Amino acid sequence: MARDEINAFLGAGTNYHGKLHFQGAVRIDGNFQGEVVSDGTLVIGHEAVVEGVIKVGQLVLSGNIQGEVEAKNKVVLHKTANLQGNIRTPVLVVEEGAILEGQLMMGSLDTAKVKTSEGESELL
Repeated sequence: MARDEINAFLGAGTNYHGKLHFQGAVRIDGNFQGEVVSDGTLVIGHEAVVEGVIKVGQLVLSGNIQGEVEAKNKVVLHKTANLQGNIRTPVLVVEEGAILEGQLMMGSLDTAKVKTSEGESELL
């Protein structure tokens, strides 16, 4: 199987609620609400609306996300991307016109630390 080959596809007009676990690459062009977990690549099309928690190897976003994003390798925000939420990733690519409303934490996810309200650092 080619590296960029899509294994599954949630087309425009589909609505999905729940948890999605996959290997390889998945593309979402419909509406998704819930949790996505994978070491693979998640591609979100320009008409897609995704709400929830996303933990993937790589995210390629052209549509809308509202929620938390954690990518082990990379996040790519194309010019039509609209992300409202926080991102944790070692690499971020942003095209001119993309919208990001939230916090960004970059660096190795294994060593990422954040200050808590009590002033202590804790591993995320």
